[in-house]
Order: sequence, then structure tokens, then C-alpha cells
Amino acid sequence: MYASAGRPSIPPEKLLRAQLLQMLYSIRSERLLMEEIDYSMLFRWFVGLNLDEEVWDATTFTKNRDRLLEAEVAKEFLAQVVAQARRKGLTSDEHFTVDGTLLEAWAGVKSFQRKEGKIPSPPDDPGNPTVNFHGEKRSNQTHESKTDPDAKLARKGRGKEAKLSYCGNLLVENRNGLIVNSEVFEANGTAERDAALVMLEKIPGTKPVTAGGDKGYDTFDFVVECRNLQVTPHVAQNHERRGGSAIDERTTRHQGYRISQIKRKRVEECFGWLKTIALLRKVRHRGIVKVDWVFSFACAAYNL
Repeated sequence: MYASAGRPSIPPEKLLRAQLLQMLYSIRSERLLMEEIDYSMLFRWFVGLNLDEEVWDATTFTKNRDRLLEAEVAKEFLAQVVAQARRKGLTSDEHFTVDGTLLEAWAGVKSFQRKEGKIPSPPDDPGNPTVNFHGEKRSNQTHESKTDPDAKLARKGRGKEAKLSYCGNLLVENRNGLIVNSEVFEANGTAERDAALVMLEKIPGTKPVTAGGDKGYDTFDFVVECRNLQVTPHVAQNHERRGGSAIDERTTRHQGYRISQIKRKRVEECFGWLKTIALLRKVRHRGIVKVDWVFSFACAAYNL
């Protein structure tokens, strides 16, 4: 991750420390972060800058983000934090919770246009054009955002406003509510269940585990796949679904199921911190790779 030629590169650990400060102190932009580091002795000490040393330009993060992405630093950082907590006995290796939430993309609804069609007429205002899509049927199959093609139009529930979003997913252990793994998928309707299976498959060890979840995970396909992974699905029953709940009293009669349903609500604390403190309610990066990177890094900051 260090440059082999040219000017001396900035050590990546200093960049990561600075971004960690940005997460922990809810600093809304990298430019403002550099101003904070410039006059804060505490921030300078944490990052590793001397008092007479110049701070970097804000574009340093943009230019160095690619090499941090290639090295998968965020995922490794999260894994190391979880490993340290596991060695100290702070995590459970048997009982987990899965859940997902929508992360609003850095793209406006006006950018959601047809993938193929007639060439649009020149806008009346290039900076903020007038767009009339009243009565037009728009879907992810026929339209995409010209600003962020990876973002999909989605809403969390009935009656909610549809926004261009990503689906951020967490795997949380039930002992202290620490985030064990994270995934960002396209918000396609099945992303929460797909991401949950991916994260459950990565749980180390071979002994059976439990996974709590809300009613959105109560589908026959998800329950079957969980059992194939030796995971007992402690999901909330959805009796209003066609065909009824995918789990029965063989699962719900146990005390462990009731405990999982109580513990699973702690994942909402993680989402609350990520959206309010780490400022991920609306992500400031475009592209699923960059959004996944910053989401994983924020999860590691939450565990700290």
C-alpha cells in the first residue's frame, strides 16, 4: 500500500486514524476533518502528526481511497477488532442476530432515468433541471440513476417514500451486541436474506448456531438454507404471509427462541449509531464497493 516512486506517500495507518476520528466525532466531511485536525492537539496526537507538521489536503483521501479498497483494509480492520473481542470472551460464538436497513444513496430522484430511450431535450437549468415524472411508471428494471447506477429505488415498507438506496446488513452476536460481520447489497427486495446467508456461512467453526431475525426472514427458502448451514432460524413468525410461518412449535417452544427474540432488538442500536453518529443515514460515496468499505469501517468504529 506504499508508493514505490515519487513523493513519500502518507502512511495508510494515519489515514485510517483520521477516518476513525471522523466516524467517532460525527464530522460531516473530509475537508472539515482536516480543519479539525489542524487546530486540535488531541486529534494531531491520535493521528500521529507533530504540532509543526502540515495537515494533508482534503483530496488526499480521494486519491488514496483506491489503494485502501484494494487492500480490503476495512474488512480486515473489522475482523481484527472482532478477533480481539473474541479472545477476551466478549462475544458469543453460538447466538447471533441478522438484520438489514436501507442506506440512502448520494443521488437524487431526478437522476433516476430510463436506461434506454429517446435522447432527452436540453435541460432548462443544467444545475437543477425541471423533471416531470408525474404518471410515469418507474422501476429498477427500466430505469437507473445516472449519478450512481448501483443505487436502486427502494422503500422500507408500505406507505414509505421510495428513495435511491443500498441495503446495509449486519451480523451481530447476542452477548454484548458487537457487530461480527457486515455486507452491503443492492436493494433488490431479497438483499437482506441473501446477505444474511452470506454472513452466516462465514461464521467460523462447525457447531450449530442460532440466528434471530424479524418477520422479513420468515420464508421457507431462507429457513431451509439456514438449516443446511447448521443454523437454527430464530426468526419472528409471520402468520400473515401466504402459507403461514416457515417455522413451528418445534423451534418456538424452546426458551432459547424467546431469548433470541429479545436479544435481536439490540441490532437496532447498531443501526441507530451508524446512522446518527457515523452519519450513514445518507452515504457520501458512490458505488457499491465504496459504500461497502465505509460501512464496514463504521462497524469497526462502533465496536470500539
